[in-house]
Amino acid sequence: MPSKSEKLLPQQQYFLHSQRLGWRQWQVSDLALALGLWGDQEVTALIGGPFSAAQVQARLAQEIKNQQEFGLQYWPIFHVTTGDHIGCCGLRPYRTDELVYELGFHLRKAHWGQGYAQEAAQIVISYAFEALGAAALFAGHNPANGSSRRLLEKLGFTYTHHEFYAPTGLDHPCYLLRKPTEPLA
Repeated sequence: MPSKSEKLLPQQQYFLHSQRLGWRQWQVSDLALALGLWGDQEVTALIGGPFSAAQVQARLAQEIKNQQEFGLQYWPIFHVTTGDHIGCCGLRPYRTDELVYELGFHLRKAHWGQGYAQEAAQIVISYAFEALGAAALFAGHNPANGSSRRLLEKLGFTYTHHEFYAPTGLDHPCYLLRKPTEPLA
């Protein structure tokens, strides 16, 4: 059972939501949530982890800074009915001068395989194109992460190149999703 610090309190508001998920911004007081997510070596195994408590705290600070500077972050997501912290899904600056943002998601292990990554990514994609006016979205994944590859392809991303990702020391496959010409449903 998640602790109270791992659940969204009913009085907190979501700025985005889907049928099952709600998004809000990371706060300094969310360190327990961040540790539960990025401190889990299974969650971070393919993104350069395991991460120490100090590294997780720095990651949380960077997410907050991204929100302040760019209006973007890998926002924490919660189950709208139970309040459980599911993980994060959001955007990062990538090539902001071209209105290209990076899409990313990290889910707590207890929520793997339940369709949350796809549901969350679809909402963030719509938000990026409709609310932020993104021209395109970039995404990459560890070459060993077949689940992320399949999901990116299902979401309509197209492979473009490999790019070195310092935290893993590997060249990661990279993808691009261009703004659709038709409005998103």
